Amino acid sequence: MRELGADVTQVPLIAIDDAGDGGAALAEVLARLDDFDWLVVTSANGAQRVGAAARRSPVSLAAVGSATATTLADLAGRPVDLVPAVQRTAGLLDEFPRRRSAVLVAHGNLAGTDLVDGLRSLGCEVTAVEAYATVLRRPSANELETLRRADVVVLASGSAATAWVEAERDASGSRGFSAVRAAVVTIGPQTADVARRLGVAVAAVSATPDPGDVVAAIAESVP
Repeated sequence: MRELGADVTQVPLIAIDDAGDGGAALAEVLARLDDFDWLVVTSANGAQRVGAAARRSPVSLAAVGSATATTLADLAGRPVDLVPAVQRTAGLLDEFPRRRSAVLVAHGNLAGTDLVDGLRSLGCEVTAVEAYATVLRRPSANELETLRRADVVVLASGSAATAWVEAERDASGSRGFSAVRAAVVTIGPQTADVARRLGVAVAAVSATPDPGDVVAAIAESVP
């Protein structure tokens, strides 16, 4: 967007922390990673916490998206075996091998059950472990004003949408989002669903986290 002449500001709305147990469950399951046929990660944050262990194991690797796959491959020192063409949970389930497998899913504390349930429906024996925790971050007054004055706000996750809405409602009271003039773009339909449930009007949705797709969605949102 900067290359196209936009003035871009990043406002962090979430922070990433260790799992609630301090990482004990993750350490235990990674110590026996060779017992699994597949290691599945859903985000770069998860990949960062399991990639080094994967370097020492023959376990097959799967990632929901290309950015996650890049992080996982860099840390594991080898290519990721499965990255779906449709970079969402449904896409991964569509392409996952149809055979009984022992699967370890490393996810965050706010993850839903769609992936685990879907893998089990394929006949997999699934172990899910919390690899990290997503914590909502309260933006400062200046950051909230930046969001209000923006022409476009891009939300990268449902957690970010939640943090923004909660902060704006606390600051504005009954006015809610009346002070926000931005066109809201979300990365992925799941983030769009969360934002809409929170009362945010979504102007456009980027089908994938690919920068080209995000820029196209931004262009679509601006008259």
